[in-house]
Amino acid sequence: MRHAVTGAIALMLAATAPAQTPPAAPRPAVGSFNPAVTFEPFHRNGIYAVGERVGWTLRVPLGLGPQRFGYEIRENNSTVIASGTIDLKGGVGTIETRLDRPGMLRMQLTPLTDGPEPIDIAQLTPQERDRLAVAAAVAPLSLKPAAARPADFDAFWAGKLAQLRKVPINPVLEPTATTESGVELSTVTLDSLGSHVRGYLAKPTKPGRYPALVIFQYAGVYPLVPETSTARAAEGWLAFNVDSHDMAPTEATAPRDYARIGAESRETSYFLNMYLRDTRALDYIRSRPDWDGKTIVLMGTSMGGQQSLATAGLNPDHVTAVLINVPSGALTNGDLYGAKAGYPNWNVTNPAIANTALYFDTVNFASRIQAPVLAGVGFLDETSPPVGIFTALAQIPGAKEPVPMVESDHNHITPQKEGDYYRRSREVLDEIKRTGRFVPRRDWAGSE
Repeated sequence: MRHAVTGAIALMLAATAPAQTPPAAPRPAVGSFNPAVTFEPFHRNGIYAVGERVGWTLRVPLGLGPQRFGYEIRENNSTVIASGTIDLKGGVGTIETRLDRPGMLRMQLTPLTDGPEPIDIAQLTPQERDRLAVAAAVAPLSLKPAAARPADFDAFWAGKLAQLRKVPINPVLEPTATTESGVELSTVTLDSLGSHVRGYLAKPTKPGRYPALVIFQYAGVYPLVPETSTARAAEGWLAFNVDSHDMAPTEATAPRDYARIGAESRETSYFLNMYLRDTRALDYIRSRPDWDGKTIVLMGTSMGGQQSLATAGLNPDHVTAVLINVPSGALTNGDLYGAKAGYPNWNVTNPAIANTALYFDTVNFASRIQAPVLAGVGFLDETSPPVGIFTALAQIPGAKEPVPMVESDHNHITPQKEGDYYRRSREVLDEIKRTGRFVPRRDWAGSE
């Protein structure tokens, strides 16, 4: 039986019904909610063409857990394009829609009780809410940004890089103990424009010239883990783990609200010196005699991915490959244009902040990137929304390989759902070590 509901949504219930309707499930206690509903997407890879039917088959075990749900489908996790209810007392049902332009679709279920009030999913943990959510991408590499790239974007950054080049690197290396056999570890301080680069540098003790791996950090204020560098050095990399802040890598002293500092001006934004420090880290690697002179790979997760994209855009001739997972910082003005923005969560209702954000938005660096890019994309991610990541990737003129993680939220919420990126990034690093290059897969979307 087919039943039409709001907008372009269709709800299909199973033709058969149980002989006896099971009793309504009691409302679960907050913190112990484990809905039994499962989703089967029309396309296993979660990717659809413009205008194609997008949907999911929902199933619940009869009599186990909630059987009736409200749902909302949002375009780019912002505008509700469809809503309704689905009754799964027959065990199975289908919800579908279409989108006539590139974008992301996210469907969120809300369990309904026999009483007047639904279960308040806002009281559930992110992991519990994710069990009630699914998402899909519609022609994601055809996405275009709504906010125009500032006309003086390139000139602004060219001026800052020119100022940076006038500052001597002045490297200071302090030998640092490590338990990794065959590896030498140093604590590094470099001079940058208005601040200092800090981090850990690890290299094989065996004399030679090595490919370089520059690792940028996710958001927050915390000490660095030396093993992030030493483990890579043990594999034969010259590995530089760069702190996002001007603080010793053993410390956690930077302002906790750093993302909001100076946000009303491109000259005072905290991210200005951060991005310049990232470029200075590359300058230093390129100055070292033990670098192989050819290979520099940028890596990072979340804000580390954000820094990687910005650095690749500012240094297009010096980056071999970019490997990033759930990078933040894209579509920073999205809330003004019907696309929910994520971290750094700038308050773009303030026109000065909205304008400043565009100078640090990864989408606006993307068109300058020449290196091939591997990018993990969590379809349920609200910290680094997938519409922003795909929009940034779509602006990169060269080769790129998204890794769709259809069931994944941000990496700290559902790390168990991000194995596809971890496996693929391991393969790519091995490929670069072996051949000196990374060739993205054209069939990255896989089979439907």
